[in-house]
Amino acid sequence: MKNGSIIDAMISYNAGDPRRVNHLLKVYSFAKGIGEQEGLDQRTQEILEIAALTHDIGIRISEQKYGNCSGEHQQIEGPPEAERLLSGLGVEQSIIERVCWLIAHHHTYTDIQGLDYQILVEADFLVNAYEDEMNIESIDSVKRKLFRTKTGLKFVDLLYFYKNDAL
Repeated sequence: MKNGSIIDAMISYNAGDPRRVNHLLKVYSFAKGIGEQEGLDQRTQEILEIAALTHDIGIRISEQKYGNCSGEHQQIEGPPEAERLLSGLGVEQSIIERVCWLIAHHHTYTDIQGLDYQILVEADFLVNAYEDEMNIESIDSVKRKLFRTKTGLKFVDLLYFYKNDAL
C-alpha cells in the first residue's frame, strides 16, 4: 500500500480543516523519521505510518456525537472510521487491526506495548507540544515520563531544549 492514497483519503476526510490535515502530516513525518532511525522492520514501519496518518480520525465524529473530541471519545470512535477508510483502500486486514488498536490507545500513556505504539505517542506529542504552545516545564515532564526511543529523545531535545552556545 502506498501512503499517498491514504494521505489523499485523509485530506478528503478532513476537507475544509487544514489544521487537522497539517497535524496528521506532521505526526506522520515525525513517526516515519523516528521509526526509520530506530530500525523498525518494514511491516511495523508500515503500520506506524498508517496509524500516524489516521490516529485522529475519530475527532470529527466525536465532535458530532458528543460535542467534544476528548481523547477517550477519539479512542472509541476512531477505530471504526479507520477500518472503513482503510478497508476501502484495500489495506490488509491484519494491518488494519493493529492500526485500529493503536488508534484506540493513542491517548493512553500507560502500559505502552510495541515500538509502533511508543513512536506514535512520541510523534504526536512532538507536534502537540508545539501546536498547543506548551511551556518548557510541561514538555520536560512529559519527556521524562513518556519518551523512550533514542531518536524521539533526540528530537525533543533538539526541538525544545537546544542551546546554541555559538551565538
